[in-house]
Amino acid sequence: MSEITRNENNFIGYEYKDITIKRSLESIYADGYCNFGWALEGTSNSVHNINSVTMKFKRDRKIRNKVELTRLQRQFDAYASEIYALEQSKVIRASVVAYIIGVIGTAFMAGSVFAYMADMLPLSITLAIPAFTGWIIPYLVYCNISKKKTNKVAPLIDQKYDNIYDVCEKANALLAK
Repeated sequence: MSEITRNENNFIGYEYKDITIKRSLESIYADGYCNFGWALEGTSNSVHNINSVTMKFKRDRKIRNKVELTRLQRQFDAYASEIYALEQSKVIRASVVAYIIGVIGTAFMAGSVFAYMADMLPLSITLAIPAFTGWIIPYLVYCNISKKKTNKVAPLIDQKYDNIYDVCEKANALLAK
C-alpha cells in the first residue's frame, strides 16, 4: 500500500511539443527551450523539407509560471524567426542580381551563337565578349553585395541574439522560483 502512495506522489504528467524548424536554428532551439521548462527528447529529419528538422520536447504539465513562460517562449520564437529572416536577407538580393546578370550574359551568348551560325563572325565575337563578362561578373557582384549586406545586418542579428538571451534569462529565473 505504501508503494502505491509513493508512486502516486511521484507521478509527473507531461505535455509534449513537436516543432519543425530550419536546420540552422536547431542549436538555438535546443539551448533556448530548456529555459522554458522543455526537455529535448530527440530530433528527426523533416519529411516535408530537407533543410528542416523536427524537434520533440516535453515538460511537466504542472510547471509554475506557465502563462509567463509561454509568453516568453513566444518572444523567443519571434526573435529566432527574425534572426533567420535577417540571415536570409544577406544573400537574397545578391543572388537575384547575380542571376539577372548571368541571364543577360547567356542572352548575349545565344546572340553570339546565332550570329556565328549566320556566318557573321565579327558580330559573333562582339557578342561573345559581353557574354563571357556576364558569366564572370555575377560571382564578384554576389560577393560584393553579400558582404555589404552582411556588414549592415550583423549588428541587428547580434541585437536579436541579445534579446533571446534576455528572454531565456527571465524564463530561467521563473523556473528557479
